[in-house]
Amino acid sequence: MNPRSFCNLILITGVFIASSVAVALAQSTAEQLRPIFRQNLETPDVVADQLQEYLLKRAPRLPDPTSAAQWTAEEKQIRSRVLRVIYHGWPRAWVDSAPQFREVGEIPGRGYVIHKLQYEIVPNFYSTALMYEPAHLRGRAPAVLDAMGHFPVGKAEEFEQKLCINQALRGVIALNLEWLDMGELRAPGNSHWYGAQLDLAGTSGVGLFYLAMRRGLDYLAQDPQVDPNRIGMTGLSGGGWQTIVLSSLDPRVRVAIPVAGYTSLIGRAERLPGEPGDFEQNESDFLVGQDYSTLTALLAPRPALIITNAEDDCCFRGPLVKPEIYDPIRRFYQLYGKASLFQFHEDTHISAHNYGVDNRQHAYRFFDQNFGLHVSDRETPVGPDIKTYRQLVVGVPKDNLTILSLARQMARRIQRPPIPIGNARSAWAATERAKLRQIVRYRPVHVQRPWRLADTMHNQLASLSYRFDMSNGLSATGIWLKSMDAPRATPLTIVLDDHGRMDETRAKAARVPQVAFLLGRDVQVIALNPLFFGDASPQPRINLTNFAEMLEAIGKRPVGLEAAQVIAVARWAQSCYHPSKLFLETQGMRSQLVALVAGALEPKLFEKIDIRGGIKSLDTVYSKPIKFGEAPELFCLDLYKYFDLHRLAVLVAPTQVRESNFAQAH
Repeated sequence: MNPRSFCNLILITGVFIASSVAVALAQSTAEQLRPIFRQNLETPDVVADQLQEYLLKRAPRLPDPTSAAQWTAEEKQIRSRVLRVIYHGWPRAWVDSAPQFREVGEIPGRGYVIHKLQYEIVPNFYSTALMYEPAHLRGRAPAVLDAMGHFPVGKAEEFEQKLCINQALRGVIALNLEWLDMGELRAPGNSHWYGAQLDLAGTSGVGLFYLAMRRGLDYLAQDPQVDPNRIGMTGLSGGGWQTIVLSSLDPRVRVAIPVAGYTSLIGRAERLPGEPGDFEQNESDFLVGQDYSTLTALLAPRPALIITNAEDDCCFRGPLVKPEIYDPIRRFYQLYGKASLFQFHEDTHISAHNYGVDNRQHAYRFFDQNFGLHVSDRETPVGPDIKTYRQLVVGVPKDNLTILSLARQMARRIQRPPIPIGNARSAWAATERAKLRQIVRYRPVHVQRPWRLADTMHNQLASLSYRFDMSNGLSATGIWLKSMDAPRATPLTIVLDDHGRMDETRAKAARVPQVAFLLGRDVQVIALNPLFFGDASPQPRINLTNFAEMLEAIGKRPVGLEAAQVIAVARWAQSCYHPSKLFLETQGMRSQLVALVAGALEPKLFEKIDIRGGIKSLDTVYSKPIKFGEAPELFCLDLYKYFDLHRLAVLVAPTQVRESNFAQAH
């Protein structure tokens, strides 16, 4: 063997031995890390309690007018403000367009006729409705807009047919609208949670729900057979939510009867998960400045009957919601001398979520009184008249849009100006950074108290486990780790993972191998779980979803809160551990966005951001698609309209961004 070959052999052998030793040390460190990472530093109950307190402190308070004139003037301002939220991003031509209804058939009944109607919510998005018309109309008749809730068969639901038929038999025109994702609109792309995709593209998701029901009111208001001074609205569950929203914001509804459909934000926060909420009930910014109790007050002095169920097996139980949406509202009616027009009924006949005969008869009586009708308040038995789902089908186009496909359409319309080059980029970045700060509602926080909860110091590894209480009342958890052989003031990497430190789905520590790798290179590590990550998240997932959407409703953004925590912990680490450099490393699309937002807001804080397993574009939420509860931070109102991930990465400069191992799910 010649000398050069011998030297090469020695070199290769040395490298192999060194690599083997490094791997062995990493494996040893990994085994040591696993029990450390299995610690739960915060319980779901504590996280939920913090979020509840955070929401309760920021929940809108009921106004306190001293006169009818004052409240009448304030009502107009509140309606205007809420409608700006609802119509945010919607083309004005769509908002202002006249109702487009088309009759496609009719079904004769005993004393009434059912007209099958197809109508357009927005261009190429159609819904259906049934109009129950009295057989012998004389002059203009009163009308009721009957809204549906979460009932899979939609307008074919038996109680709804009985309600509408009895209204028609009493001389009232009843217009029953199909609801999104129910009945004929039942489709995978119509899950209400896809409204979040509309938000992300800069178009308020609740606007679609509002336009869908407002079209029905528009149609009734222009019908020559309808008395515009006698239009009412009612509905159960989601129909109750529609009733309070449309009735409070549109005075053309003269009589409102919401049934077991809503409560105040405070009540919802106090009783989670007992008061579930779909996407539209807590739209971004919908509860900034006013709550559902305020919306109820907007009904004054128009007649309103709040119906609830004492032992509702779904939500909004009478004894629980009455102190929130009825008792404090009575004084608003008293300002007008109309206290008798605001009533409350609590059903004790059925221990369930229902619009049963007792509730229906109370509704008939209330409508009759305020429409000037003189009919028995007993319900007419109409069992033989109940139709099947198939008999009531109206039909929608085969290529009818869905919430998701409409969101994709709106996203495709987005056109962002090009990123400037050269000297112009600095000014552009400053402007864009200010815009980002507003979109994510960024408010700086600081670590108010770092709770030291546990430590280890053996086998050449030191760790300290923390709960970081933030100055805004929320918290994060983290574990600091360092090789005992490493010199002081070594670089420090904050590590984020979508699954937290422990990936429960795989029953193993998600970040162990990479953290072991960093420790082997004398890098300090903080394995951080910000809000809604790992043990800093409420459980079950429904609680995460509901808390995240309630934060959105009061004008906060999960991604902004999480980015603020990352920045706060980074600054705390600088003062506590004095690293020579600060790095940020992520795994997954959620932590990717949080890191890019944090880096863009504070571009000189981190030396480098290393992104693993992320996504190439926020367009993934449309193409995959992804639901709000899977990644609430991604669905930030207006974010995709103005930014995508590559634009955020530019704003991070001078921090370096390195991306690898993109997720291929899309």
